[in-house]
Amino acid sequence: MTEPQRQNLLIVHWHDLGRYLGVYGHSDVTSPHLDRLAAEGVLFTRAHATAPLCSPSRGSLFTGRYPQSNGLVGLAHHGWEYRAGIRTLPHFLAESGWHTALFGMQHETSQPANLGYAEYDVSNSFCEYVVEQVNAWLTAPPRQPFLLTAGFFETHRPYPRERYEPADSGSVEPPDYLPDTAEVRDDLAEFYGSIAIADAKVGELLATLAATGLDESTWVVFMTDHGPALPRAKSTLYDAGTGIAVIVRPPRGARIAPRRYDELFSGVDLLPTLLDLLGVEIPDEVEGLSHASNLTATPTETAEVRSEVYTTKTYHDSFDPIRAIRTKEYSYIENYAARPLLDLPWDIADSPSGRALGDTVLSPRPGRELYDLVADPTESNNLLGADVTDKAEAIANDLALLLNDWREKTLDVIPSEFAGTRISERYTETYLHIHGRPATSRSAIAADRGITDTRQ
Repeated sequence: MTEPQRQNLLIVHWHDLGRYLGVYGHSDVTSPHLDRLAAEGVLFTRAHATAPLCSPSRGSLFTGRYPQSNGLVGLAHHGWEYRAGIRTLPHFLAESGWHTALFGMQHETSQPANLGYAEYDVSNSFCEYVVEQVNAWLTAPPRQPFLLTAGFFETHRPYPRERYEPADSGSVEPPDYLPDTAEVRDDLAEFYGSIAIADAKVGELLATLAATGLDESTWVVFMTDHGPALPRAKSTLYDAGTGIAVIVRPPRGARIAPRRYDELFSGVDLLPTLLDLLGVEIPDEVEGLSHASNLTATPTETAEVRSEVYTTKTYHDSFDPIRAIRTKEYSYIENYAARPLLDLPWDIADSPSGRALGDTVLSPRPGRELYDLVADPTESNNLLGADVTDKAEAIANDLALLLNDWREKTLDVIPSEFAGTRISERYTETYLHIHGRPATSRSAIAADRGITDTRQ
């Protein structure tokens, strides 16, 4: 084990952003502060969540384990929790002498005390409140190195205009998977408005870090949980659903050159990478792989850490079991239950973009999907369709073997249609009944999500 570097770690995470930042090619998005952070650090271009929904994705980011391994296979506000004994990044760093603190959003549990932070305030996760608390905390930090996590509710739906001034809908560029209508443009403009507000608050936070001199000794990590709350993005295993923004800026004193990082990176890789960067031994239970040596080496010395990433979905607002494997060249998806083409979560189905698709989302979903990511990066042409070729079948079979091997190694069990549906309904109904919450409990205020223990 290497000697701990005693450097600080600041993690800023948002909801439902995908890669919707200017630095990722979205010139219609206003995100100057995060664009600058990327210019000063490492921009991950092939980072993928392990799951396209909040809690399972975050669970992997903070445990280094897949949802089926840590137990968080559904939403925390539907009653899902980590398995007993699961340790998180705060646990590991606290054991090595770091002080740990959380302000704002966490979506892993209804019991924040179980996450391992020495102190936390999860009462309000709107970006203004979070940054106010974080900035105050940074002016009087602890003597020992720290892990400070700042969780924003943004950019989750809804986007009320009294909070977020929409962008100019005329300048918005709808993605290929959405119709270019006035309603969709207005919806995206509201999404972009929330990005601009949250980005400005990140700028304030980074300014405080610089003013206190802590930027000299602090790793800054920005990330989101999964793709944007749009049809064929969030809650799917397409690139738009699992592709995530990840930016890592080294301490100023480290003198590490900025770069684009084009290697495949899974959500389970974040924890081991951060522990490795801080000189903390990676526990045996961690399933992810460290990319630390690539981030600290010269850009020309990058080595391949992994050749594929695995993604999963079991429970969202319904039982919808899907698994996928993604390489740099291909994406292969297995759908295990008869479902419509898109099984939209409640907030997306009720959005202007969701309504704009109408009945097109109701056509039957294929059992298997294969996409050539070089020729078809938007994953619109399923190579396993009616005119499937022998080459496509051979590629799919090879990827299916790898996917099955991963499922066996991670003890991935998919319930039957009957059992999975009953489990999904029971978890959701029981949790909402206990806490007296409506079925659409998506809120920045912790009490609205049934969390009563909000500060420590």
